[in-house]
Amino acid sequence: MSDLAVKKALITGGGSGVGAEMAQMLAAQGMQVVIAGRNKEALGKIAALHDAIIPIVADVTDQASMINLFDEMVKQFGDPDVVIANAGMATSAPFGKTTLDSWQETIDVNLTGTFHTFQQSLRVMDKAKPGRLIAIASTAGLKGYGYVAPYCAAKHGVVGLVKALAAELAGSAITVNAVCPGFTDTPMLAHSIANIAQKTGMSIDDARSSLARINPQNRFITPREVAQTVLWLCQQGAGSMTGQAISVSGGKYENG
Repeated sequence: MSDLAVKKALITGGGSGVGAEMAQMLAAQGMQVVIAGRNKEALGKIAALHDAIIPIVADVTDQASMINLFDEMVKQFGDPDVVIANAGMATSAPFGKTTLDSWQETIDVNLTGTFHTFQQSLRVMDKAKPGRLIAIASTAGLKGYGYVAPYCAAKHGVVGLVKALAAELAGSAITVNAVCPGFTDTPMLAHSIANIAQKTGMSIDDARSSLARINPQNRFITPREVAQTVLWLCQQGAGSMTGQAISVSGGKYENG
């Protein structure tokens, strides 16, 4: 795509799901892509799909690990000009049965992980060049869902962080946006469906259908649709898009 504003990308959570899809799509458009995550084997499988994808093991919850990740990328390829904070996780439980450990882990991965990713990005990025900071949030950052209070809290925090950072960087050439998918057909969704089936006695198919119906189009979002949205944000024509929470959800958005 000739009108891309950026050439070098770093994607956290790049070993599966949406992260892997984004890595392949951006690499196919001629970008150099570093994928990061905790699972070396998973990262290696995605990197093997394209010569322009390079894996680096890192943990978004650990500041020292993230400092090392960005230092290693700069050393090998130069500073990134698009950074995608994609690493995430979710568990489900009634609020009264949510453990402190589960709460903390969800906040650490989804929200603090985005904080570390963006803070280290800005340490090495050139603010005079076009740049993109993109958080993969969720419709759970736009509205509330029952039984996933920590995830909703974390993703609302991600959207707030994006809006604050966009205002702070408005005088630079770097934009900051959140992409907020609805239920997306990924391994994380499969885990959630299995959890619902186990706790409710529903079949896997019925559990899938119950979640798919939340989307007015009666289907799940695909990783490719999320990746296409990210690709659009990387174009020159998206240079004035900043501070936005873009819902990719088949029309399911309620503010509240």
